[in-house]
Parts: sequence; structure tokens; C-alpha cells
Amino acid sequence: MKTTFASRQTLTERKWWLVDADGKVLGRLATELADVLRGKNKAIFTPHVDTGDFVVVINAEKVKLTGKKLTDKMYYRHSGYIGGLKTISAGDLLVKKPEAVIQHAVKGMLPKNRLGRSMIKKLKIYAGPEHPHEAQQPVPVV
Repeated sequence: MKTTFASRQTLTERKWWLVDADGKVLGRLATELADVLRGKNKAIFTPHVDTGDFVVVINAEKVKLTGKKLTDKMYYRHSGYIGGLKTISAGDLLVKKPEAVIQHAVKGMLPKNRLGRSMIKKLKIYAGPEHPHEAQQPVPVV
């Protein structure tokens, strides 16, 4: 039997999935999203080809963090200047930009190269229950 590898030419149309983050734990949700974005849920998965689907996440503001992560987990960024380290707790970031919490978690689970950068572009996250992707007819994930 011959092993077949997926290529750009052999890929069919990408599906659109709708995920409701209401009441889901952040890390477990992020692993599911990363698997769909990479295409690991498909039989044609190939590590060096982007075989994944599009994912629309709604209700990002209602995602849960376990333990004391709301106060203890910190997100860091640096401006590049001396003393330019900025920190924000997960609870504050969840209030200020709830999309960034999920985006950061999923991005950390994707490859750190141009393939991963193309995969993260297929993730669409919205804080509330509304999204502008009705024309793509996303299928709800159960």
C-alpha cells in the first residue's frame, strides 16, 4: 500500500465550524481548536501542509479558567524600550479583550513557523454571540 500525502492541489474545500466557548475551560477548548486548525481530525492530515478548517468562536467572554488563574496567570509583552515590560492578569485581559485570551492559548499550540502563522489566520474569535460569518454557513460543533 502506498502512503498518500496531502498537497495544496489535492485539498478540497475547507469547512467552517462554529464553537460556543460559553462555560468551557480555556486549555481544553484551545486544544480542540488547534487540532481543527491543523487538520489533525482529518484522515488526510499531513504535518507539512495546512489541511485544517476555519473555526468561528463565539461567547469568548464566557470562557472559564480553573483554579486561581484569573488572578495569578499573567500575560507579558515588551515595548522594546528599557523598562518597557507590560503585564496584565488573565482576569483583566478577559474583561478588556476576551478574544486575546483564546488567541494566545491556541497560538501557543500551533507550529512556530510560517505554517502556524497561516493556520492562526483561520481562527475567528468574537466576544459575544454574534458573528459576521453567516454566509459561510458554519456547522456547530457539539
